[in-house]
Amino acid sequence: WGANEKLRERGFVYTKKVKAAFVHHTASGNNYSCSQVPSVIRSIYRYHVVSSGWRDIGYNFLVDKCGNIYEGRAGGVAKAVLGAHTLGFNSNSMGIAVLGTFQNTKPTDASLKAIARLTAWKLGLYGGNPRGKTYLKSGGGNLYRKGKNVRLNVISGHRDGFATECPGRLLYGKLGSARKTAARYQGR
Repeated sequence: WGANEKLRERGFVYTKKVKAAFVHHTASGNNYSCSQVPSVIRSIYRYHVVSSGWRDIGYNFLVDKCGNIYEGRAGGVAKAVLGAHTLGFNSNSMGIAVLGTFQNTKPTDASLKAIARLTAWKLGLYGGNPRGKTYLKSGGGNLYRKGKNVRLNVISGHRDGFATECPGRLLYGKLGSARKTAARYQGR
């Protein structure tokens, strides 16, 4: 997507493993063409790094409505790169942002399939069952106090770890089918 690598911090921060995936929406428009996606991601990257002062784009991966998957935060797609996607639960997890807003708009089948493919692969690297549950220790946020051990779906929505409407009710409502499909891709 043509990231200006000079904007982000040079070093990488890793966690021990990836136990969960948090699905987000970018709360941006849905009327983009897939050829516009690189520029959309660059604008999110600029906002996260330049305007918000983060070390890199917050999401580990981004997915567009055509089902394309993009690396977000640098450091290696197969590694447990610490993201900045779900306050309190960035350790031992990954963040996937679907470009668009899904409060009143349905996500595309292609984007749901991409979520399933990506989570099956990435969680599979660390032994994660997409239909399972896991525990993550809260780093503190607006939903769980710091230190609380929280039981979450291995594939969760942003709202499961933080009080927000993200990833929008219509994308959130499809996470069950994404879990089932991802498990099928893993042969479960």
